[in-house]
Amino acid sequence: MPNVSPSGPPMASSPLTVAVLEIDEYISGLGWDQPARLFALVDTARLRTQEPGLAAQLGLDSSESTASLTPIEQEELPPGTALDEFLATIAWPDAVAGCAMTVERLMLPPSAEASVPKGLSNAQLTEWVASHPDRQEVRMTVAVLRDGTRESAVRLREKDSPSEVRTGAGLVPGLADALAATFED
Repeated sequence: MPNVSPSGPPMASSPLTVAVLEIDEYISGLGWDQPARLFALVDTARLRTQEPGLAAQLGLDSSESTASLTPIEQEELPPGTALDEFLATIAWPDAVAGCAMTVERLMLPPSAEASVPKGLSNAQLTEWVASHPDRQEVRMTVAVLRDGTRESAVRLREKDSPSEVRTGAGLVPGLADALAATFED
């Protein structure tokens, strides 16, 4: 990914950041209202060596690619399954260096926290947030490596532009923890 255009995504400082921004860009091209998506992150050089056919299929057969991590989208998540339950069933082979997930959610500003009614069920809380006038739709792309390194990209629907994507290791800690747990024995 060139990642140098002033009108494009922010400059990436690490291979994991590049991978997260590539995934964000890919999902952005599909539009909003997408289901959660899971990606394996593999070492690009290792993929070219060990799986040249797959590398060619992914357009990685040329040594010109500078990406050191290649995201590979996994099968669709089972409908109706909670993300935490689904992630608890994942075990990655040794060839997978990390994983990433994109999810879309509604969020409220911190100022709305005091107005949340007490005693709501999860379904009621979801409905309350969805009807709140200050809600914002957000797409989060979170990635973790086996060594614990983390990166996230967050895109607001109302500011749906590559130059408005925010990145940082600690932006979505709960999802990062759940993804990291997929690498535990």
